[in-house]
Amino acid sequence: MPTQEKETVQPNKQALLNRLKRIEGQVRGVQKMVDEDKYCVDILHQISAIQSAMKQVHVALMEDHTNHCVANAIQEGNKEEMINEMMDVMKRLM
Repeated sequence: MPTQEKETVQPNKQALLNRLKRIEGQVRGVQKMVDEDKYCVDILHQISAIQSAMKQVHVALMEDHTNHCVANAIQEGNKEEMINEMMDVMKRLM
């Protein structure tokens, strides 16, 4: 099922970019740990931290989407379409 391309202005763009850059650094750190044959449990702890950081990005994006895109769509009378889109997103998470 093709996804329609939509664009929006991210209200917290810089904060999201900063988080993603930190995550990128963490991923490079894990690559280095693997390359240097570091202890597996230490690597797993770092991976867990990366996953947690990604969840925070995800939550922040969902919050922005709900407060802006969803709210605007409801005001414009596109409630059904937006509910379907939100349900698709939730299904992908589970």
